[in-house]
Amino acid sequence: MPGFDLDQLRTFAAVLDAGSLTAAAPMVHLSQSAVSEQIRKLEDRAGQALLVRGKAGVHATPAGVRLQAHATRILALADEALRDLHGVPLQGELRLALTDYFRPRDIAGLLRRLNQQYPQVRLHVAILKSGEVEAAYVRGQYDLGLTMHVRTPGAARQPGIVLRREPLWWMAAEGMRPARGMPLSLLVLPESCALRQFTEALLARRGRPYLVAHVASGVAGLQLALAAGLGVACLNESALAPGVARLAGAGLPALPQAQFCLLPARGAETEFVTRARQAVAQALA
Repeated sequence: MPGFDLDQLRTFAAVLDAGSLTAAAPMVHLSQSAVSEQIRKLEDRAGQALLVRGKAGVHATPAGVRLQAHATRILALADEALRDLHGVPLQGELRLALTDYFRPRDIAGLLRRLNQQYPQVRLHVAILKSGEVEAAYVRGQYDLGLTMHVRTPGAARQPGIVLRREPLWWMAAEGMRPARGMPLSLLVLPESCALRQFTEALLARRGRPYLVAHVASGVAGLQLALAAGLGVACLNESALAPGVARLAGAGLPALPQAQFCLLPARGAETEFVTRARQAVAQALA
């Protein structure tokens, strides 16, 4: 069975990055009608709808989310293969800052794979809160930054390369249920954490009483507090840890998705960092 067309995948990725077919057209040097035709052909090839169109733009269907992850890797690999055949290896020192919410169980293996693929790149990695990543990136302390944002309805699209989308879950120790009629014992990170701010605002809007039972310094500490049965926390799907389970129901409000993005390029970015961004997107997607 023939595979996907690279130009169609590139157009599909541009549409999702831009948020609309119209905005994507100049990115791929096509007319809007040509972009629509590329997407139609891609959906025919996939055998299912990949995009949902609305007044606010477009977003991916569940199948589209899966294909986007594959497309990121395929396109990055195709670009890297072309550069390799032209004899331009990727080499240099790369400073990378990652949010500690990003795939905590898998990140070591992903970075190992990146190192194996690009042995001439000397990688310096820092694990920080998303706000700290963004601030340090603006100051020029890191070449690349990967952050997490909560995808609330009507919120502006976050700039950068979307690497991954995950549902947010309420989590607690296995077998634990919040006591009825009692304030929710909430486990959180420090007040600067954007996910903590979102969680507390959501509970307040829904009128769900809570108290902060424990403040952890990082996601690993939050996972330990959950496993110890100290309370309930809101975390992204890939942060589920041994001894911790998803807590469904229990009168808790529904949660949106989290979105992980590589921050957009700063002005006057070097060619090495531009190429490294593509390599990191492929390795971590």
